[in-house]
Amino acid sequence: MQPTETAPTDSPPAGSRVRLARLWRFGAVSVMNVIITQALLLGAYKFSSLGGVGANVFAVGVSSIPAYLVNRRWVWGRRGKHSVTREVLPFWGYTFVGLALSTGAVAFVDHRWDSAAAVSAANITAFATLWAAKFFLLDQLLFSDELQDSDAANDAVNNAVNNAVDAG
Repeated sequence: MQPTETAPTDSPPAGSRVRLARLWRFGAVSVMNVIITQALLLGAYKFSSLGGVGANVFAVGVSSIPAYLVNRRWVWGRRGKHSVTREVLPFWGYTFVGLALSTGAVAFVDHRWDSAAAVSAANITAFATLWAAKFFLLDQLLFSDELQDSDAANDAVNNAVNNAVDAG
């Protein structure tokens, strides 16, 4: 081997290891969120008058709060102030795409089978279809290491929202 050549390595590049670790943590958070969502969904479906659609909206709405916070902190290592335009709004927007898809699926099966198991399966199936795309969105767009909040308008919106949250 010439002095300028490097020996081949079997280990993946550092960026690949980081992405794989994030994917594993994202999967773990997703499992946690499925458990929370299903407990809320089945509880609301069986023990309230919300029906399938109402129970789904309730479960997804409540479970998305810990999903955002744990993803932000544990998966992507973000601390401090939340960027409204780069983190909060896109995360919740994507969550509500999932809510719309799962609510349509739940309404369909609830109308046909009136079964807690069918409602649960419809919710899980809808969110499973969005899972891989959500990881890419969060990893590449929302919590990317390359993205910086630099423009004054974005900083002003973030500061105003954070101040309002702190005051409330």
